[in-house]
Amino acid sequence: MGKIVSFYKTEDGKTPFKDFLDKLPGKVAQKVLWVLMLAEELDTLPTTYFKKLVGSDIWECRVQFGSNDYRILCFHAGGSVLVLTNGFMKKTQKTPAKEIERAETCKRDYLRRHKRHE
Repeated sequence: MGKIVSFYKTEDGKTPFKDFLDKLPGKVAQKVLWVLMLAEELDTLPTTYFKKLVGSDIWECRVQFGSNDYRILCFHAGGSVLVLTNGFMKKTQKTPAKEIERAETCKRDYLRRHKRHE
């Protein structure tokens, strides 16, 4: 039984991935949600859409729509939970370092705050 897909939420209640998703055109948002549904339903993340970034614990969800590439960064948070941190339209060959740093900051914050609740 696949993953539990969750959105990272800041301490003040902001949800960066949801903000990104809300700004996407309708058909692009539908495809992104379809790919995330695959993650929820399949036991293994499909490599067509999910790739672990080299030298990091961050995963990249890759969605192509027309000639545009969209990326959602995420991480595994124990068990079968996949936490989505941020999204962006990819315009260069390499994933921008600032986006990866943002995802890693979200992960550290998430793990720090959720460790207290266990």
